[in-house]
Amino acid sequence: MCRKIWKDSDDRGTVYGVFTTSMLTRFAPSPTGDLHLGHAYSAALAHAAARAAGGQYLIRIDDIDGSRSREAYVGASLADLAWLGLNWDGEPLHQSARIGDYAAALDTLRDRDLVYPCFCTRADIAASLSAPHGPSGAVYPGICRNLPEAERERRMATEPHCWRLDTAAAVVNVGALTWEEQRQGPRIADPLAHGDIVLARKDAPASYHLASTLDDADMGVTQVIRGADLIAATDVHRLLQALLDLPTPLYRHHPLVCGPDGRRLAKRDAAASLAAMRAAGVDGRALAADLVAGRLPTGYSLQMP
Repeated sequence: MCRKIWKDSDDRGTVYGVFTTSMLTRFAPSPTGDLHLGHAYSAALAHAAARAAGGQYLIRIDDIDGSRSREAYVGASLADLAWLGLNWDGEPLHQSARIGDYAAALDTLRDRDLVYPCFCTRADIAASLSAPHGPSGAVYPGICRNLPEAERERRMATEPHCWRLDTAAAVVNVGALTWEEQRQGPRIADPLAHGDIVLARKDAPASYHLASTLDDADMGVTQVIRGADLIAATDVHRLLQALLDLPTPLYRHHPLVCGPDGRRLAKRDAAASLAAMRAAGVDGRALAADLVAGRLPTGYSLQMP
């Protein structure tokens, strides 16, 4: 595969790195509400990176949250992207069509005794005085990690349960890990700080961690461009890549778009929705170009979490 040197500049001066000429990026909206300006920023950056390298830009619909996903939002998201001029390659991939792949990966980890069923409720975890905090919040205190096999089998037959990764055992399997952050260089992964993360939820066939890691690998994504709120999650994704023998893409975690009140945007912020902007007559292509250049509408700002 042909590789090419890129050059960029930041506050450290000129920074060099490597990318393949077959660069492939993606944008992965969840159809749980209208896209907003923050989504547009991430989508536009990924599109610009792919096109600048003569690569591909794919769309993935993260629709395995059956209680919140709505088909109407799939069409709305694609309409927003088209309005922005962010043309994509091929047909969008739906996570709901990949449930068998997630199950197979979970089986692989189960066969290696690296996952275990967890019957705890949120209240159980919150009530545990031994639950420390990590990069993503409360760290699971391991209540179900060492349950006797007979008890596990009995409870699995009647009780709702998720599947958790035995992170300490997994780290022993793979050793030290790093990943590459564009413009910053190598970063040391610290999956242990996240505790035993959920890989399959009680109400969904896979967690964000498992599904996104598998999807990026199977789609051939070479650069993941996403918000800086997911930097910590990359520690977990790097561990899963090592466990499942998956490639590791280049990462770029960008600042988050914040509203006039200084808070990061959420789907409940109707004024920042792309649908509202389109209805108000905003030029979508011009907006996308401005976002790539770091120019935001009046009142909005970029901030690191």
